[in-house]
Amino acid sequence: METQATSRKIKRSFTLSRESAAFVTEVRRRCQARSDSEALDIVLREAISAQKRAELNAAVKEYYDNATGEELQEQADWAKGASASMFSGVPE
Repeated sequence: METQATSRKIKRSFTLSRESAAFVTEVRRRCQARSDSEALDIVLREAISAQKRAELNAAVKEYYDNATGEELQEQADWAKGASASMFSGVPE
């Protein structure tokens, strides 16, 4: 009977270069992973997270590169008002 953790995974087989296999072994040791599969999963999750951050950063950059002066001023005004209200009750 499969456990909940294993039922969410699929079995795959890969052939890796010696350098990649050594890297997986190093990640396994560093992260105290229970297996090479878990170490490889850690590497892939980190790569996915980095890709999502890069996509988000690109989208933000594109927004600000294409924003009008009026839109930027509106955001600056909003930020100023938000920070003023955030600190209005804070003693100096």
